Amino acid sequence: MIKEIIVVEGRDDVTAVKMAVDAELIAVGGFGINKKVIDKIKEAQKRRGVIVLTDPDFAGEKIRRIISKRVKNIKHAYISQEDGMRDGDIGVENASPEVIRKALENAKYEEKEERHEFDINDMIFFELTGDKKAKCRRDKLGKKLGIGYANAAQFLNRLNNYGITKEEFKKALNELK
Repeated sequence: MIKEIIVVEGRDDVTAVKMAVDAELIAVGGFGINKKVIDKIKEAQKRRGVIVLTDPDFAGEKIRRIISKRVKNIKHAYISQEDGMRDGDIGVENASPEVIRKALENAKYEEKEERHEFDINDMIFFELTGDKKAKCRRDKLGKKLGIGYANAAQFLNRLNNYGITKEEFKKALNELK
């Protein structure tokens, strides 16, 4: 698994990168980068590091500059316009898995062992799934931990992949009460 969180523009980019590598991703939603998204990227940078992989076009470069200005010491992965072109459309989502892997290798990503500190039993015990208030609890806890809102499966994934410790988790839960 790639240690750093990969930042891409949209959902189609997430799909393409997931086909190429095992990694956690953040989609910024194009030019819709707001403070909430930047804060999420900052938290990812603090915990695991960030690699920005945007489309090889004007919009992608503008998004890359916005992120670079607000989040320090990030890594950058690039694909060429030629490698990102399909049927007149340009973007990461059009690149082959091999091209995406090569771009990330060139960014000097690090690998890490998958963590399994949290499991589904923790999610059930702490009422983060299987309870009518679970969605609200995940939302509040995600804000407190800096990992954002996610469905139960993705939330569990983030707890493990963002390096949240049991102590940090329990402290945040206690602060919610």
